Amino acid sequence: MPRYVSPRARPALLALLPALLLVAAPAAAQQILLNWPVDCRYGETCFIQNYVDHDPGPGRVDYACGRLSYDGHDGTDIRLLNYPAIEDRVHVLAAAEGIVLRTRDSVRDVNVNEIGPAAVEGIEAGNGVLIGHGSGWQTQYSHLRQGSITVMPGERVQPGDRLGQIGLSGMTEFPHVEFTVRYRGEPVDPFVGLTDFAGCEDAREPLWAPAVAALLPYQETGLLSSGFATGAVDAEAARQGRHDQPALSAEGEGLVFWVDLFGAMAGDVERVVITAPNGQVVHETTRTLEASNVSWFSFSGRLTPSGGWPEGTYSASYTLSRDGSPVVEASGLVVLQRR
Repeated sequence: MPRYVSPRARPALLALLPALLLVAAPAAAQQILLNWPVDCRYGETCFIQNYVDHDPGPGRVDYACGRLSYDGHDGTDIRLLNYPAIEDRVHVLAAAEGIVLRTRDSVRDVNVNEIGPAAVEGIEAGNGVLIGHGSGWQTQYSHLRQGSITVMPGERVQPGDRLGQIGLSGMTEFPHVEFTVRYRGEPVDPFVGLTDFAGCEDAREPLWAPAVAALLPYQETGLLSSGFATGAVDAEAARQGRHDQPALSAEGEGLVFWVDLFGAMAGDVERVVITAPNGQVVHETTRTLEASNVSWFSFSGRLTPSGGWPEGTYSASYTLSRDGSPVVEASGLVVLQRR
């Protein structure tokens, strides 16, 4: 089954500064309060796919002791559902008041798998904005859409001001903004703050403003998109919206239902049921996942019977269960017709 694994490269500092511009801080660090940096509905039109990695070794562990990260990741990846969502021009916002230090806006939007990592060497963070907030704090907004940046170096921004739009530039395989927080040059997890992280029982001092923190529950697993196809499904084609059709041929190779989700875990159980217009179940399958994957693309179906499918509206349901309880559910309808 096809699956996607996030790149393990750590985005460079945009090459935004020849050297970090640090502001002297008092002995006790002044805590920064952060607003949500994207104009989206968290849990509906955007999700956090990767958090800061707290595992000091080659493994990965996020702030909730989950697996939504990759080795060495020092930012928070806020992603859109699929490629077409880039055209919605989702705005990236300043998380706090500050001065724009540097920007880049010349890197094209393309999945790095198409061009290879060498093509973005030195510009891994793609298009972006670096903001200084004083007292040693900086925020960086990476992988923005080419031509979307609306601020200039030296400009003062306020919380919520538009900086650019989510894109697909630099070392990335899905549309997102990587939001990185630094204090005195060192990355800080906004869900943990400046406290030392040794385990899930440790005290936290999140950097999010309280009203924002209340809207950011940890979501270990979530559905991005789903749909029908008439044969084996290419994950990239699905993510680009090429399978988003309300009607399909009743004489195609087969009938398949696909899902794209994040946070699949070894031991999870997938179940797919496809039902004909007359209520007859034409396909049903259940299987157990053997490995954990930050991103998971899956499809299941059956070949078209001799003579084609009866015309009409077909339905499908998908369930991903963990320890006997559903964690992801998806459903869909499609019209099959003769061409």
